[in-house]
Amino acid sequence: MHSDLAPFAEGVQGHVRLWANTHAIHSYLPNDLAAFLARHPQVSVNLEEHTSSDILAGVARGDAEIGIVAGYDDYQEVDLLPYRADRLVLITAPAHPLAQQHSLSFAQVISEPFVMLHAGSAIHTFTMNTASSLGTHLNVRVQVNSFEAVCRMVAAAVGIGLVPREAVKLSRRQPLSIIEVEDSWAQRDLKICTRRKTPLSPFAQALIDHLLAE
Repeated sequence: MHSDLAPFAEGVQGHVRLWANTHAIHSYLPNDLAAFLARHPQVSVNLEEHTSSDILAGVARGDAEIGIVAGYDDYQEVDLLPYRADRLVLITAPAHPLAQQHSLSFAQVISEPFVMLHAGSAIHTFTMNTASSLGTHLNVRVQVNSFEAVCRMVAAAVGIGLVPREAVKLSRRQPLSIIEVEDSWAQRDLKICTRRKTPLSPFAQALIDHLLAE
């Protein structure tokens, strides 16, 4: 109880429940949330990582006020607003045999050893399901806890990776080759979702306005 009430003693007046997928949490949200919280010190944000499908269902149930998802254009129980445009790309070490390829389909690299985020992360679930839809399993050599760690492992020639392009930009110190993914699902634009026909709290609306402005 003391832990729950402590923020209010320090001046917190509002609370926003935000669910987001791995992509958003590891790329855009840290800076965007930092700027929002600096402008709104009276607000706290409870951020949880989930897969996009779970986020949509959670927002529709009212478990979260705001969600950030990828790969969905419509879902009848929520409203969707564009947040960020991004795309999944393959990354390899510069000396890798595939490094000079401009583009490849996921099926062409599915037998390669992969470096991936940890099991349970949204992008891990998505990638494993995509491999399963092709009737096979990925050869996951290493699992790590951040996109930066994926980039470092790939740069060290441990395996190849499938990451958002923005994650590569944030790891500019790593020598990497980028290969476009030909599959249509590689376009992973992020969208903000809210429960349809349900008024938002002023703090949740302020957060959405900030994210859209960013």
